[in-house]
Amino acid sequence: MSRLRAHPERHLVSRIGWLRAAVLGANDGIVSTASLIIGVAAAAAGRGEILIAGSAGLVAGAMSMAAGEYVSVSSQSDTENADLSRERRELATDAEAEHDELAQIYVERGLDRETAMAVANQLMAKDALAAHARDELGISEMTTARPIQAAITSAATFTCGASLPLLVVILAPPGLLVPIEAATSLLFLGLLGGIGAAAGGAEIWRATARVTFWGALAMALTAGIGRLVGTAV
Repeated sequence: MSRLRAHPERHLVSRIGWLRAAVLGANDGIVSTASLIIGVAAAAAGRGEILIAGSAGLVAGAMSMAAGEYVSVSSQSDTENADLSRERRELATDAEAEHDELAQIYVERGLDRETAMAVANQLMAKDALAAHARDELGISEMTTARPIQAAITSAATFTCGASLPLLVVILAPPGLLVPIEAATSLLFLGLLGGIGAAAGGAEIWRATARVTFWGALAMALTAGIGRLVGTAV
């Protein structure tokens, strides 16, 4: 008789929860702070004013990211919990119909009716709610919403990302601040896109080009607005 052997394997989908928040936070930190710095610098502001504006943008952005992620992911979590509560009630009041529903899901996936009924029997005997959450609702341990994790990850990575353009302000010569800020920020974005793609198993060049393009567009627009405002003032 053959014995089942454990085959431990780490899937990339398990990273979705924190990876999405991390990439979003770091990308937004670089783009928004660099764009703000370039816009203020294009308006002929001094280094001190640029640093104050950039630092304020860092703090405000990190808090906004944390709050936004927490609220949005909490909404997802609330929806998941509402669906789970409904399934729990249905299992308590009409377990037979829920069993048939689960078996039908397996039939639609390719099992014959007898096998599907047997699978549904065994899974519901072990943990009926978990079986319905996974196969009927698409809720699993890997993909379930984690509001606190998303909020902390976004705030932390935003702060890290925003710190890079601020460091450039301190180190770059005043007369070359705008071009150096733009070039280094695009480099940071390209590296971020590559790292995020590697962590998620995606094509590196595509992710790099995507984040670099949108970052360049944002910085170009704010530089133009800053120059117009500076000229008008």
